[in-house]
Amino acid sequence: MKKILLIAAALLAVTAAQAQQWEPLFNGKNLKGWKQVAGGARYEARDGMIVGIASDTRRNSFLATRRDFGDFILEFDFMTEGINSGVQLRSHKDDERGVVYGYQFEIDPAPRAWTGGIYDEARRMWLYRMTANEPARVAYHDGWNSARIECVGNSIRTWVNGIPCANLLDDADAAGFIALQVHAVGEDMLGSRVCWKNIRILTQDVQKYRTPTPAPEINNVANTLSEAELADGWQLLFDGVTAEGWQSARPAMRGRFPHEGWSIEDGVLWVHAGDGGESANGGDIITTRKFRDFILKVDFKLTEGANSGIKYFVDPFMNKGQGSAIGCEFQLLDDEHHPDAKLGVKGNRTLGSLYDLIPAEHGSWERDNTIDGWSTAVIVVKGKHVEHWLNGHKLLEYERDNQMWNALVAYSKYRDWPGFGNSPDGFILLQDHGFQVFFRNIKLKEL
Repeated sequence: MKKILLIAAALLAVTAAQAQQWEPLFNGKNLKGWKQVAGGARYEARDGMIVGIASDTRRNSFLATRRDFGDFILEFDFMTEGINSGVQLRSHKDDERGVVYGYQFEIDPAPRAWTGGIYDEARRMWLYRMTANEPARVAYHDGWNSARIECVGNSIRTWVNGIPCANLLDDADAAGFIALQVHAVGEDMLGSRVCWKNIRILTQDVQKYRTPTPAPEINNVANTLSEAELADGWQLLFDGVTAEGWQSARPAMRGRFPHEGWSIEDGVLWVHAGDGGESANGGDIITTRKFRDFILKVDFKLTEGANSGIKYFVDPFMNKGQGSAIGCEFQLLDDEHHPDAKLGVKGNRTLGSLYDLIPAEHGSWERDNTIDGWSTAVIVVKGKHVEHWLNGHKLLEYERDNQMWNALVAYSKYRDWPGFGNSPDGFILLQDHGFQVFFRNIKLKEL
């Protein structure tokens, strides 16, 4: 009986596989159906593989399908000889710039180990860093690896060697070509190879064959909550259309949104440029209610030389004079072009720092998207423990309302405000510092 059941299960598996109408994208013999659209790397069909040979030290190279694809499941095997690579999804060629842009499945043999992450080539850069899914960073190994990518509607999900890697919601591109990338290399890596084989695609009944266990989700669709986020208790603090939930931080305007100095347009909340003064134009804005323990996510985009901040534990009545309302501040700053980055103590006024108190631990990674591109600030508050994150990396953490904290405050600009940072709750604030700064995707989960 057991043998009969095993045979029946095997037959069902074969039948299910046959029902999926897979189409090969590579015939194993030549590059029919493909064309090189950028870069100087060489591509060859050899021994049942597409082989990309690093031959360009300046430009990334791409071998693209001659067809565009919208919703699909893509599977392939890949191997790299130590050089960075990727597979483009729903991508396009910008003839004016001479570059390929669009979603990229990352192939990363470096110690960073971000294989399976999603990068936006020649456009917005990182969309799904593998810091969002630490366990999956062990999925890639030397030699041949297998990949699965599911693009359905706004959803892009990836797997490496059967391990869920990325799970992104994004609405930039609904269709485009698939392309094999050979990254530009240094002189010492010329001649290195990237190889692909067993490339096949499914475009029929794609929804039916999606994998039920994806990686942790990142929702990049502006000002929306996914089903997973709603189930997890997230709430929007900005709906992308109105100023509901926000008010002026000025006590005299309590309950009203500033009539000047702030705008909402195309799903973005932005503070106008002024003369660089602190809360001297439209003024700061705060939430209409206080929060205690939470995770706050805010997408922001700086302009050159900009200064602003995201504050929490804010008491709008604490500061009786001119300037910004008082609270702990996640500093938003163009470190390269604003002089405040060189003031303070040991960099405690740089981007992501707890302003004038604790410097952020900076690295090249969080600078990916900071000027003329969107970045994501995350503030985690759980009791007296607080963390600052930027673009998926922890910048700092601290404990408040203790002897060490009070001593730190005593040597800062906040020493004149008794009990600074020790309140159990407070408002959340977006700062007007006289520079144009943009905000969207303002989300909060109460803990």
